[in-house]
Amino acid sequence: MSTGTYAPRPGAAPVGRMIAAQTALETRMLLRNGEQLLLTVIIPSLLLVLFSTVDIVDTGDDKAVDFLTPGVLALAVMSTAFTGQAIATGFERRYGVLKRLGASPLPRWALMTAKTLAVLVTEVLQVALLTAIALALGWSPQGNPLSVLLLLVLGTAAFSGLGLLMAGTLKAEATLAAANLVFLLLLVGGGVIVPLEKFGAAGDVLALLPISALSDGLRDVLRDGASMPWGDALILAVWAVLGLGAAARFFRWE
Repeated sequence: MSTGTYAPRPGAAPVGRMIAAQTALETRMLLRNGEQLLLTVIIPSLLLVLFSTVDIVDTGDDKAVDFLTPGVLALAVMSTAFTGQAIATGFERRYGVLKRLGASPLPRWALMTAKTLAVLVTEVLQVALLTAIALALGWSPQGNPLSVLLLLVLGTAAFSGLGLLMAGTLKAEATLAAANLVFLLLLVGGGVIVPLEKFGAAGDVLALLPISALSDGLRDVLRDGASMPWGDALILAVWAVLGLGAAARFFRWE
């Protein structure tokens, strides 16, 4: 007796195709979420326009937009890779979404890869929008685009690891509160809008934060034309290794 031929052929799809499908789904979910949109697009855009056009913060002799744009780009990365991802993943974990996906043919590492790729897609849209706004405000970027890309990737890895660590260890409500609190604290004390020199001796400690390293590194390249701020890149790399390593070790799927 012939076993027959089935179409479509039963069985799991190739991993690459599953990752692509999950990435598309994760991206749509990110862009459709009103709170996520507020954090990732509206707040950074409003901060860039407001502080570039109104003389509120002393940014030195340079144009305000030249100082602010790198910091706002860093803020956009943090809002997506850390705050948005932590909150979304935390509630997916609470409602059992991650548990169900973990039982599907999609490997857990592939799910995390899809989430990371969705973050990167969202960041591309953020960077394009913020760049267009900054150029309209008179921004004059300098430096090597490859250095900017490397810093953004390292920043994304650092914040993504910290966001997944928070989402995988705290309750969803605690993650929601903690992620938003950290966002506000780093917005104020991370060199995004206020130069770290304004904090006196504490500025040396704040410079070790991932948001400060990303802001300062982008500022060195885009404003000052530096080739590659290796010190800031090293700080981001250390945060990325620690965050992703801890997330892989302590993340709880249920």
